[in-house]
Amino acid sequence: MNNKQITSKNKCTLAFGLGLAFFVTVLIGLISVAWWIGQILVDQKNSPVSLIVISGEMPYTQRDDVLNAINKVDLDNFFKVNVNDIQKYVSTLPWVYSVAVRKQWPNEVKIYIVDQTPVASWNGDFLLNQFGKAFQADTTKLNLSLPQFFGPEGSELLALENFISLNGLLEYRDLTIDELVLSERFSWQLTLSDGVLLNLGREERVKRIQRFMDVYPLIKRQLAEKNN
Repeated sequence: MNNKQITSKNKCTLAFGLGLAFFVTVLIGLISVAWWIGQILVDQKNSPVSLIVISGEMPYTQRDDVLNAINKVDLDNFFKVNVNDIQKYVSTLPWVYSVAVRKQWPNEVKIYIVDQTPVASWNGDFLLNQFGKAFQADTTKLNLSLPQFFGPEGSELLALENFISLNGLLEYRDLTIDELVLSERFSWQLTLSDGVLLNLGREERVKRIQRFMDVYPLIKRQLAEKNN
């Protein structure tokens, strides 16, 4: 064997050794990283939820209301926290219309809430939202005056739809509906913002409103002359 062959063999042996050393080093590094990540996961597995972020459209529901609602939920283990339980409890709050809950690793729960939008009082004891759904809530939190609706159970949406359409007509004369009454026989009665009481009956409500608006300027002038 000549010197060139020996030199070439030594180079191959050196390259193999260096390659093997690099492979072993990388393998040890990967094992170390995996062990480190495993330790973090083990540590985090038993970590509690330490941050609750509450946001959304909440003019009526308060943060304390939400925290009190979920005080039965075990937050001591992040991975075992059931977001459905949180959603269920928060949904029972009277002003809450919808709620979404999600967890964010490693220790955070995010709760997004949308409150009801009250548009009218219903039969004195309930409120109606913008979809004609009745709900009960603390009306002392209201900072606006709502029209009063009265009607048979199950007629909530019908009352709201007619309120919107008839109120839209009355706005032409700068009038609004303060009270709407729907009888058991579905006869309609309105009390307007100026105190005028309108009995519209069961049929042709729109035509009767239009006829009223035609003569309203005359009625208003006569009332003004009478008061003077």
